[in-house]
Amino acid sequence: MSRPTLKSRLPDIGTTIFTIMSSLAKEHDALNLSQGFPDFDCDERLKALVTEHIRRGDNQYAPMTGLPELRERLSERIESLYGYAYAPENEICITAGATQAIFTAITAFIHPGDEVIIIEPAYDCYAPAIALAGGKVIRVGLDIETGQLPYEDIRQAINRRTRLVIINSPHNPSGTILSAHDMAFLDGLLNETDTLLLSDEVYEFIVFDGLRHESVARYPRLAERSIIVSSFGKTYHNTGWKLGYAAAPAELMKEFLKVHQFNVFCVNRPMQHAFAEFFKDDQSHIELSQFYQTKRDRFCSSIQGSRFKFEPSKGTYFQLLDYRDILPEQNDRAVAEQWTRVAGLASIPISSFYHEPPAHQRFLRFCFAKDEDTLDRAAEILNTL
Repeated sequence: MSRPTLKSRLPDIGTTIFTIMSSLAKEHDALNLSQGFPDFDCDERLKALVTEHIRRGDNQYAPMTGLPELRERLSERIESLYGYAYAPENEICITAGATQAIFTAITAFIHPGDEVIIIEPAYDCYAPAIALAGGKVIRVGLDIETGQLPYEDIRQAINRRTRLVIINSPHNPSGTILSAHDMAFLDGLLNETDTLLLSDEVYEFIVFDGLRHESVARYPRLAERSIIVSSFGKTYHNTGWKLGYAAAPAELMKEFLKVHQFNVFCVNRPMQHAFAEFFKDDQSHIELSQFYQTKRDRFCSSIQGSRFKFEPSKGTYFQLLDYRDILPEQNDRAVAEQWTRVAGLASIPISSFYHEPPAHQRFLRFCFAKDEDTLDRAAEILNTL
């Protein structure tokens, strides 16, 4: 019996590095600071609310765009934080995590031949979604040591074929954040164009040292051409629930929903009820920056005497460590795998966030969304390398 000939839509895409490194960590019983998820639990009251709504019978399809009361709470929160008012009835959609929202936005707006600018290192879901939509990825490079947005490279990349620019702040994997000056640059650059902006803001509440998250929703002209994506999982320590949302002006959201309805249609109803009720009096998102800054500071201070070079992360729950003084000639993938097997500590090589990584870079990404014991044991290992 002959087998059908297959032609891959993504011939250059293999298994994601996050799956590879987590599997390697499990195989070698290594501390897993690779994949970005906490090793501590989410709020007990939030879990109880989910259970309550399951028992209450809230187990059938939710409305396509999400529960009205949850969208109302999100609209109120976005406006109170950033000043832009999204209409809950037609400008906010609850999604199956941020990745689904990103895929949906790209699918909704990218036509074959359209160009999409991404800033590398870039989260690994952007380019495959662009390719599946028939778009062309245009890559510009972020200086991850300074966090400097490549103004001139972006300016030169913009042309009449540029349909979308994707930004991510706070930035995974570098831990840098975009400044008000960066946002003003984007505002001025895009103002006279037909280019849209997709703003990945999943770490919006994890910003350190008194800095401010510069959401697109702070900039009305930018917001009018933008789709904002964020995540409940990153904020509430439950990444496995896969719940997020998108916010955009009605004209853009109308197109977003055309794809969303045939992609997932709707998402987990009991959890939506739980969050809608939880948000009535919850202020934990306001305290999240200090919560994670304490973890960042503990981790960084514990490896101050190591041979790694680093600048403390400005946002997210990731810390880059430069290992060039330890193994200067070895690429980061080899070092990450070696230290997982031999030293018992898993990380993510940041070359995985590039199409063609800079040859001189020697960085690994470590997740510090871990309890104190895990961070201390990780530091002990790093101090021996």
